Amino acid sequence: MGKKSKRYRAAIKKQPSSLLPLSEAVEALKKYDSTKFDQTVEIHMRLGVDPNQADQIIRGSLVLPHGIGKTQRVVVFAKGDAAKAAEQAGADEVGQDDLAKKIKDGWTDFDVCIAAPDMMGLVGPLGRVLGPRGLMPSPRAGTVTPDVAKVVGEYKAGKVEFRNDKGGNVHAMVGKISFDTPKLVDNINAFIKFVDSLKPQAVKGTYVKGVAICATMSPSVRVAC
Repeated sequence: MGKKSKRYRAAIKKQPSSLLPLSEAVEALKKYDSTKFDQTVEIHMRLGVDPNQADQIIRGSLVLPHGIGKTQRVVVFAKGDAAKAAEQAGADEVGQDDLAKKIKDGWTDFDVCIAAPDMMGLVGPLGRVLGPRGLMPSPRAGTVTPDVAKVVGEYKAGKVEFRNDKGGNVHAMVGKISFDTPKLVDNINAFIKFVDSLKPQAVKGTYVKGVAICATMSPSVRVAC
């Protein structure tokens, strides 16, 4: 483990030793803040799923009540009227072969990639570039869709996408440390409830085993659920 900064070591001393109700956990997280930038607040959920089983993969996306405090850069593969609608909805770049070549050459300076279904023949070969970065469009995540304009609008409004990692954990951004406590509580509650609604039937034991929140440069706070 790398050497921690003096600021981080000071924050560790404030770390609660027990689980806290969500509103208290958010307040405790805010007490850590001493940076000059607006830190991103993240949620980390430890789930009782077996990520090696296809029927226990936890994946989805949702629009948080108060957004994430960040303007996401969105690119879209579409043509004709769908392309025009995506541009009007605020997509940062819309294209076909030209966009595919740009990405194939290594350009990934965006947060979300959306594709119309008739574009997947073009987008599929880009999996080597987009897949490892978590940017590959997917029907399950809602980023392969005939209504590209609607999805562009959702991501611009603060939609987050997530998928469990190899350890069965889910991670997502849920706002900024500058958000007031009620807004962060609303966003975090919405995320927890949504993940809870995705519980696979194959999971018989405890589904949500632990929840913690943290900011970009802060220790975590464990949440009582």
